[in-house]
Amino acid sequence: MSSLSGKVQTVLGPIHSDQLGHTLTHEHLSMTFECCYCPPPAPQGALSDAPILMKNLFWVKQNPYSNKENLLLNQEIDAISEELKLFKAAGGGSIVENTTTGISRDVKMLKKLAEETGVNIISGAGFYVDATHSNSTRSMTVEQLTEVLVNEVLQGADGTNIKCGIIGEIGCSWPLTESEKKVLQATAEAQSQLGCPVNIHPGRNSDAPFQIIQILQEAGADISKTVMSHLDRTIFDETKLLEFAKLGSYLEYDLFGTEMLNYQFNQAVDMPSDNDRIKMLRFLINEGYEDRIVVSHDIHTKNRLLKYGGHGYSHILNNIVPKMLIRGISQQCIDKILLENPKKWLTFK
Repeated sequence: MSSLSGKVQTVLGPIHSDQLGHTLTHEHLSMTFECCYCPPPAPQGALSDAPILMKNLFWVKQNPYSNKENLLLNQEIDAISEELKLFKAAGGGSIVENTTTGISRDVKMLKKLAEETGVNIISGAGFYVDATHSNSTRSMTVEQLTEVLVNEVLQGADGTNIKCGIIGEIGCSWPLTESEKKVLQATAEAQSQLGCPVNIHPGRNSDAPFQIIQILQEAGADISKTVMSHLDRTIFDETKLLEFAKLGSYLEYDLFGTEMLNYQFNQAVDMPSDNDRIKMLRFLINEGYEDRIVVSHDIHTKNRLLKYGGHGYSHILNNIVPKMLIRGISQQCIDKILLENPKKWLTFK
């Protein structure tokens, strides 16, 4: 294992896990999402190029991937800096920033935000979904991809000496592509060398998380140090969820604050409400999985920010935690989800 054993690596350097505090395990602070633009129906075409205004804000919230401006989160660094200060004032300590190669990762900006706000920021190494892979990425061998991942953790990312503290979010589509499979195999190999945490973005199908875990296991990954993201839009059947939970990864419910009538990326999915998410957390806790749950918002579009009438990065601390208590989830379990589980996951073996 690496010299990082027993530590958490932030963009400002290694820290002890006790310094993390309340931790959001899946956010974005500077990214672009133009790769996932969804053209609106013809009668609404003009809204695609319109600025975000009060009069179209509800439409943007319901169709977040159809407004081009909304996909450029990297334009809002000042607003995000102010939000991180509010997050810290609300009791927040750390944010895992899951922007990877392909969606405009900016580690220099992450370092600047960490210095300005006092929030620990952990940056993600690796590659997003195949649609964002360059020809160079697709042509790499598993060994070459592994070298990239290891270097981003040990040497620095994007030509800097600013180092990543996790591998992820590693993007997977449904069905999984050959390039994505190679990245998963490289992720497993890099993790076995480094003893580092991993975060996976599964394809939008309830079988996707199972397939990914199998590939990672066969390639030698440590599933106990791996987070499966976006379960709140992926596995809805309780029996199937418990079957997946037995595989041993962290179970991430990371779309808190996202409530919409039609989920643009998969019309077969009814996006759950925050109340539904809390019910699923309570179900998992009652089944004995409180040690494997982590939570976040996955803010990746402008409409989720306070500046645009959104919920912001403090939503879980300010609004979800009180509701969890009302619904019978103990403070002890909440502390595990927001404090202890992120500490265990983010600490290098």
